[in-house]
Amino acid sequence: MNDTERRVLDSIDHEGMMEFIGRLVSTPSYGGDETAAQRVVASKLESLGFDVDTWMIDFDELGKHPDFSMSIPRDEGIGVVGAWGEGEHSLMLCGHVDTVAPGELGNWDTPPLEATIKDGKLYGRGVADMKAGLVCGVYAVKALMDAGVRPRGGVLLASVIGEEDGGCGALATSLRYSADAGVIMEPTEAKVAPEIAGAMSFTVAVPGRGVHACVREEGVSAVEKFITLFNGLRELERERNEGVDDPLYGRYKTPYALNVGTVEGGSWPGTVPERVVFKARLGVKVGESKEEARRQLEAKVDEIADGDPWLMENRPEVRWDGYSFASSMVPVDHPIVKAVAESYRDVTGVEPVYEGMTYASDARLLINVGGTPTVVFGPGDVRVAHGPNESVSLEELTTVVETLALTVLRFLGCEG
Repeated sequence: MNDTERRVLDSIDHEGMMEFIGRLVSTPSYGGDETAAQRVVASKLESLGFDVDTWMIDFDELGKHPDFSMSIPRDEGIGVVGAWGEGEHSLMLCGHVDTVAPGELGNWDTPPLEATIKDGKLYGRGVADMKAGLVCGVYAVKALMDAGVRPRGGVLLASVIGEEDGGCGALATSLRYSADAGVIMEPTEAKVAPEIAGAMSFTVAVPGRGVHACVREEGVSAVEKFITLFNGLRELERERNEGVDDPLYGRYKTPYALNVGTVEGGSWPGTVPERVVFKARLGVKVGESKEEARRQLEAKVDEIADGDPWLMENRPEVRWDGYSFASSMVPVDHPIVKAVAESYRDVTGVEPVYEGMTYASDARLLINVGGTPTVVFGPGDVRVAHGPNESVSLEELTTVVETLALTVLRFLGCEG
């Protein structure tokens, strides 16, 4: 690293960064109610000297776009983008403020809406997915500001809503802004992720025939037919994951998971259940179209039904509702991937790890709609996201904010 780069890293406001993460964690932003958190981010960006664009998202108009996906109803939503610097090139740092709900409070060891440091980790809802990553982006740029280093290009700091249920905020932002490259600070364990899987949710209604439980053999249990479908879908999952030879997914046995998330059915213990409805999530392979993934799922359901006398005559109904994420990819040798990897190497002294992520993200919208080649790199492990005691290591936070600061500096260059 040269003297300017060292000066930038020495200027990182670690204390302020932790305080701001705590403020965001304490601002609830789940269930489609993200406005308060977005205003917190906008206010912070304004105080730091960003030129901030805040706008109301028109969901009726946005819903006409073919890439629109939003499974949680919203009364309102706002977009927030802070701009700093200008020049021939531009870089976008993007993160989402929405989280899943805290869940059962009794399962947490610390208050979920209070950022708590314990045993070298920061705990709280959204610290991994992905409020801490978003704040790392903010404070990486702040370090350049505080060091008096002006980039030769422009930085866009995008704070978006609705990632968890489809990416409505990133879609709105990608229709309004683009950049030469982008980084999304989702939890990658500080690994460099050029490839991101897709995911789609669907609902299946399984018919049965209800009768009194005392003569259950004369009815048809929708629960039993659900089990038939469940086992068949597990076969599909195995089929779709056999022979995946992408080295970026080498550590995963099932990189493209098919998960049944909810099951509802039946009405009374003394009645054979006449209907079961289950909701599930289908992983989409990198480079695979959503249409092809849907076709395979529907063909498998038809195959299962054709092999069962009851289901053959009483077909399960598949509906593609909820969220819909395409996969995304940026070449490993793209300048933004190289900038992140080289910055990580210089910060840590170790070689970066390249890995594909098995979760879906907003990267596909920045890439496909905004024309912004985007890599994913951030603090935290997705394995602790969405559950109790969500956490991120303090060491990883430091690694990521320093890597992002160098990435901005190196990708755009500087004037002094």
